[in-house]
Amino acid sequence: MSSKQLWTIITGLILCNIITILFFAVRPFNALHSTKAESEEVASIGDTKINRQQWQSKLESRYGKEVLEEMVDEEVINQAAKKYKVSVSDKDVNREIALMKTMYGSYDSKETTDKQLKQQVRANLLLGELLTKDAVISDEAIERYYEDNRESFDVPDTYHLSHILVKTKKEAVKAASELKNGANFSTLAMEKSIDEFSANQGGDLGFISMENDRIPESYLTTASHLKVKQWSAPLKADKGYAVIYLHEKVTGKKYGLKEVKSQIRRQLALEQMDRGVSSKVFWNELDVEWLYGHKK
Repeated sequence: MSSKQLWTIITGLILCNIITILFFAVRPFNALHSTKAESEEVASIGDTKINRQQWQSKLESRYGKEVLEEMVDEEVINQAAKKYKVSVSDKDVNREIALMKTMYGSYDSKETTDKQLKQQVRANLLLGELLTKDAVISDEAIERYYEDNRESFDVPDTYHLSHILVKTKKEAVKAASELKNGANFSTLAMEKSIDEFSANQGGDLGFISMENDRIPESYLTTASHLKVKQWSAPLKADKGYAVIYLHEKVTGKKYGLKEVKSQIRRQLALEQMDRGVSSKVFWNELDVEWLYGHKK
């Protein structure tokens, strides 16, 4: 599966995770307050009341099918992988994540933890392996693809950065002082940063490497000396002064043919398929029944 295909699928899964959180947000509360009636009031607008049952019904009608389908798909992939003895290694997962971060520059780390991202990547790699398990791709085709796309398997040192950009050094020094006194970096960026695009994201710039010419080189030079979860002293930027924050560093690496051979085989096989990348082909085989129909 290509990184672009995989990232598209994972973006969808991240959205499903957000929906899942919304849908099940009330479950723990219900467990603690199980004796309360479903008519319990959860909001009021003047004389109009909204009760818990109305709220839950709306959540289920709006998000229920998508959430349940995601859960079924995940279990289908796991069972099919066991049935056909298909697996992917931690190295495969970590490499794909590194390539994704350096190629596409971001993922919503506020909504998706590293653990969730690994689970999603692993599931999609497993699905790719399942769909291409009978495909035959020659070594010559794999080697040719590698040579033609060698640069795409070179991961440069990459830094996940946020910044607070202000007009003067005095303002930058003040921002650094507020951070030292316990201010939240993201909140401060939204309040003070003159970079409107990133300020709306709490100053988040995504994953940046030297190949990215939209970020001052001084950011990366400074980031290379920071520890993870550390902010910098004020530094000169193109449009003023900045304080940067290092969320994560992806250490650069050049992947050899042996390391990415299975990835290329899977990608070439998927490109030859005349159907979309979906676990639905295994639903009947695994005898799936669900609320929205007997079988998919």
